[in-house]
Amino acid sequence: MATQPDWGERRDLDQLYRLYAPWLAAMLRKRFGRGIEADAEDVVQETYVRLAPHDPDHIRRPQALLMRVASNLAKDLIRRRAVRGRHVRSFQDGPSQDPSMALPGDELLVKELILSIPEAYRDVFVLSRFQGLTYEEIATRCGLSVKSVEWRLGKAIAHCMTARSELGGRSDR
Repeated sequence: MATQPDWGERRDLDQLYRLYAPWLAAMLRKRFGRGIEADAEDVVQETYVRLAPHDPDHIRRPQALLMRVASNLAKDLIRRRAVRGRHVRSFQDGPSQDPSMALPGDELLVKELILSIPEAYRDVFVLSRFQGLTYEEIATRCGLSVKSVEWRLGKAIAHCMTARSELGGRSDR
């Protein structure tokens, strides 16, 4: 049986990572299952980033602290995904799914709106909304991180909402 070194000894973040990262990833997978499976390593990394400003000498129970921080990050990730999923579904559902209810100029307005999105954001928007790709697939295709995809899609949607409200204010409907 290997004895764990006393935490009271001086440790740096690298030692803390080497000692507990595999355990933490396994615990996250066990606790959150499929909701975190693919992102467990990223959550572990973010956990250590959050602990970086703190002095490891003052951490008395590292496993408890690591698990608390990682659990909170995992819950936030799962919550953001749920909100994003609801947002995507509501955006895709739109006001009406019946094409016969569309007004004659609507298709042209939608095309103009999409073309008005800045090019860097437009590609991500089109891949997500019209080709149905996941954020991970878009990130791979565009050579971006998933966070960048999320950010760009948010910017594209914000642009559309702003442009739509401006069009709504000038529309004679």
